[in-house]
Amino acid sequence: MKKFIIFVWFALVVFVPVKSFAHCEVPCGIYDDEMRIHMIKEDILTIEKSINAINELSNAKEKTPLVYNQLVRWIDNKDEHARKIQHVVWQYFLTQRVKPVDKSDSKKYKTYLKKLELLHKLSFYAMKVKQSTDLKYVDKLREILDEFEEVYFGKEHMHKHEHEH
Repeated sequence: MKKFIIFVWFALVVFVPVKSFAHCEVPCGIYDDEMRIHMIKEDILTIEKSINAINELSNAKEKTPLVYNQLVRWIDNKDEHARKIQHVVWQYFLTQRVKPVDKSDSKKYKTYLKKLELLHKLSFYAMKVKQSTDLKYVDKLREILDEFEEVYFGKEHMHKHEHEH
């Protein structure tokens, strides 16, 4: 019986796939906030491309099995990238990077609340793109991400970064 239990444990460890996450919650100090922002920008661009393809395929005169297949794939792609945005917002920024601030420092606390508001909006509009094919939600995601990036990094960082490109 003991050998059987060891065998089952070994089989589970070796053969059962484990889903990995974008970043751990170990305080490793390895963070790349700019990369995460860039990843969200790519997700937004992918969502936009997916919505355009969905709208184009939906208007196809002839609804063939291939059209339906492609529609499903683009819808799945759009939803997956919206989930990725939500994951980075919640697992990376809210859980690890945006730390609570004492109310007594009113300036820092106001900035903290603004970051929370913008992250919530990013998550909300990521949900809206899953529910819709309206490009206005893509525009909202871009607008809010730009605002979050400026609040998160500060205006000085943003202007310095603009001059590098």
